[in-house]
Amino acid sequence: MIKGLGITTVWTFDQARTKAFFTEKIGFEVRNDLSMGEMRWVTVGAKGQPDVEFALMSLDGPGLDPESSEALKKLVAKGVIGAGAFHTDDCREDYETFKARGVEFIQEPQERPYGIEAIFRDDNGNWYSLTERSEELDFSKSFE
Repeated sequence: MIKGLGITTVWTFDQARTKAFFTEKIGFEVRNDLSMGEMRWVTVGAKGQPDVEFALMSLDGPGLDPESSEALKKLVAKGVIGAGAFHTDDCREDYETFKARGVEFIQEPQERPYGIEAIFRDDNGNWYSLTERSEELDFSKSFE
């Protein structure tokens, strides 16, 4: 039986640069950074959430044929890949902190039916939602 998500992929042009982005700008911790033959295995994650990791996967690494690698590189560079949503207790405060650290935001914090949301990009162009959930939100109701 599936118990939850453990590892998700973040595509990167440069694993060291992306590791620095997540640790220095977002405040994640390094979970793994080791060589496995031709492949480098780098994972990071939010402090206090040890059961979820982000695998920083090279866009030209093992497992990708040259055609797929090129297609993926174009999509990542174009900035069309959404890599996830992060929950926060204070979207506006994190927005200010991350922006001061040089994080590129494509949407400032805005009120939404589900809470307050800002959207940022990592150093590769992948985008993420930064969401402070509304306490009044009832997921059993429709959003029509």
